Formats: sequence, C-alpha cells, structure tokens
Amino acid sequence: MSVTLPASFETRMQTQLGDAYAAFAQALGQASPISVRVNQAKLPLPTGLTPVPWTQTGFYLPSRPSFTLDPLLHGGAYYVQEASSMFLEQALRQSVDLSEPLAVLDLCGAPGGKSTHIASLISPESLLVANEVIKARANILAENIQKWGSGNVVVTNNDPSHLGQLTGFFDVMVVDAPCSGEGMFRKDPDAMNEWSEANVKLCCERQRRILMDVWDALKPGGVLIYSTCTYNLEENEENLAWLARQQEAEPIQLQLQPEWGVTETQLEGMHGYRFYPHKTQGEGFFLAAVRKTGGEEARTFKKSKRPFLVLASKQEKALVQDWLKEPQAWELVKHKEILRALPKAWMLELEQLYENLRVVYGGIELAEVMKNNAKPLPALALSQHLAPDAFPHAGVDQVTALKYLHREDVVLENSANGWVLVQFNGVALGWGKKLQNRVNNHYPKEWRIRMSLDEALKAENVEGLFTLGK
Repeated sequence: MSVTLPASFETRMQTQLGDAYAAFAQALGQASPISVRVNQAKLPLPTGLTPVPWTQTGFYLPSRPSFTLDPLLHGGAYYVQEASSMFLEQALRQSVDLSEPLAVLDLCGAPGGKSTHIASLISPESLLVANEVIKARANILAENIQKWGSGNVVVTNNDPSHLGQLTGFFDVMVVDAPCSGEGMFRKDPDAMNEWSEANVKLCCERQRRILMDVWDALKPGGVLIYSTCTYNLEENEENLAWLARQQEAEPIQLQLQPEWGVTETQLEGMHGYRFYPHKTQGEGFFLAAVRKTGGEEARTFKKSKRPFLVLASKQEKALVQDWLKEPQAWELVKHKEILRALPKAWMLELEQLYENLRVVYGGIELAEVMKNNAKPLPALALSQHLAPDAFPHAGVDQVTALKYLHREDVVLENSANGWVLVQFNGVALGWGKKLQNRVNNHYPKEWRIRMSLDEALKAENVEGLFTLGK
C-alpha cells in the first residue's frame, strides 16, 4: 500500500536520509511488525517465534491475532509492545548495574509498555515509580502494573514539576516524551493527519520543559534515558544537545550489533540511536542516555512522627500472614479498608511519595478487611509474590477463561467452597468464590472484556483461538 505523507515531512526526511529516502518511504507503505514481550515470572519464553534481537524477552508474531481472546494477556503473562521501544533494555543494561537496589522513575508511563519492561529488568530490591500526568491514562497504567504483578512499583498521577521537587531521589529516570509521533505514521494514520511543522515546534518546547522540570530529581551520577517515537532532529538530537548546554550532563555511548540495523547519531558530542523502518523490524524510534555529572544529593529521610502510611495491626496482619511468599520483605499498611504490602526496605522513601504525590496504586493490594474478615483483591491474584499454596486453584479452558474475564457465571470443577484462584495454563486470572451450588465471579468490572463473546467465538475457530502459551 502507498501512503501520502505531508509534503513538508517528505522534504525534511529527504534531507535527513538522502539516497535512503526511497527505501524509507516504501517501508512506510508496508504492514507494521507485530511483537510481544514475555513476563518470564509467569510464562516460559516461546521457542517457535523470531526473537526481537535487542531484548531477551521480545518476540515477533507472524500476524496479528485477536489478543483480547487470549486469557494469558489478561493475566499479565505478556505485553503487546512495539519492538523498537524494547531497545530501552539495552540502555538500562549498558548504563546501570541492574543487580543493585535502584530508585527508577518512568515519567510518562502509560499505558505501561516501558514500565512493565523496567519492572522485569530491575532487581526485586529496587523501586519503580511509574508516573502518568493524565488521570484516565494513569488508571490504565495502574491496571497493567497490577496484571504484571511485580509488587515493587508505585503508580503516580503528577505533573513532572511535582516529581522534580524530590531532589536527588532517583538513580535512573526514563522520559519517553510526548512527541509529534512521526514514527507511528504507518501504525496510526491519525498521527499523520495531526502532523505539522508547528506541532513539531510545540512538542520540542514541551519536551525541554519536561526535562527541566524533572532534572533535579535525578541523583548526581544518575542516568537519564530519553526517547521519542519521532524522526526529526528538533525533538531528538537537538534536545539532547540543548540539555547538555543547560545542565551538567555527559553522553553514554551504547554498544550496538551491526545486524540490529540501529543508526547511531551524534550532535555536539551527544550520542543518539535511531530506528528507521527500512533498516530495523520496528517503528520509528529514538533513544539517548546521559549521565548527570553535578547537582544536589538527596536529603536523608527520617521517620515521620505522624506517618501517612499507617501500619496494619497484629490482628490484620494475621489475616493475611500466609498469603505472600516472603512476608518478611513487605510492610503491611492499611488505608481505609484496604490492606496493602509495600517493600519494607523503601518505607522512608515511600512515605515521601505518598505525602507529596498523587499515588494511584502502590505495592500489592492484598485484601479488603471487614469485621475481621479479609477479602482477597485482584492484584494479589495476579501478583508474582502470591504464595502458591495460599489458596486452592481451579484451572479452566480457554472458553471458560474468556467467560470468566467477561464476568459471566462459570463452573469451577473439583474445588472446595471458599476463595478459589482461577487459572488458565497455570497463569492466574483472578478470584472466584465457590458457594454450595454456584460461583461468584470477582473479576473487576472495570477490567472485563467488553466485546461480545458470542460474536467473537462464532467468528473464530474455538480450537484455533490464539494463545501465546501454545
């Protein structure tokens, strides 16, 4: 298929690419590659798929299936993510020691591709703050974080300037900045329709403001990873060169494999990495990493006399004491009726986050406590830290799993009365409560599959329904 590109965009790219422009334009007329990234805490890596070469857990699919009809997606066993953006893994592996306990910020986190990727790469002793400035998108981010199940993640809904007030808090900051979206033209025609020279200028100015607003929150010696899904120099190389003129920052040069097809660039000593669709199997993408060489250290946090995070009582802790694999690693706090597990090693820092930011979700929501009874919550079912023997399991087939995810009544065979963990192919989906002659479906209403299953299952060959776990 051919695409009609904005005339001034064509002129820009002809100047930028020279003789390679024809191949670039031709690539934009081809179908976008389909790729996923696997959550190894929940699913083994597939053996029959082509790997995305710059990540250990990414794979290309031969065609786009109906992901909605794969229960494993809903269980957080994998994430559908554009392949180029998985290059974040190389930036992290090559610029920081991922075995260390790190405080990491994903500033523009929704819908969750990079946040879940970071969560899989950092150590269990680390803390990730996944932020999103738009409230509705922050809720989607929180949903995807819960499904991924890492536990050491806090989701916030704040302007970058609020996070910038946490002086020297973060070892690593990832800024996947809002951009003009040129790299998404073949995937999202709306991006092409909205493109203009004026919008490029507007995005460039916004990106610089974001970088300045959040810069103080990075520790001296800390790493900033900056990325966009656009091609132009203004939003990429020129922004990095501008940052280096404003602040004390030095480039981090990454090692590339020739077969990746990634284009390394340099402007005023700052290195950048570009993905063009005629050279790599992915969409347009830019990434650069810099190290902060000056700035203020974080202040020492002290225990508050009136903490925002109120510890659970002994009786409340006793209700859930057998639910987590390593209970000693978690501090249990209670807010309203919700009992939550937070990483014990980070409690002083978490107190600062909860006091100073709008926290949408944090840690693991374990239970709703009422009258000395604990009702397990969806995040616990999906958590990587749920003790395997804490609750009875009920394995279901794909059609039953889809009905459960649609919030329909389901039958759970051979399970005792009480709370039951509903699973598909060994991956937890959520809770059912078995009563004498029925099962109450406790899958969250806001997460349910909204498409008509009757229509979908008629259209699909039920036996041939896609699942990554096959």
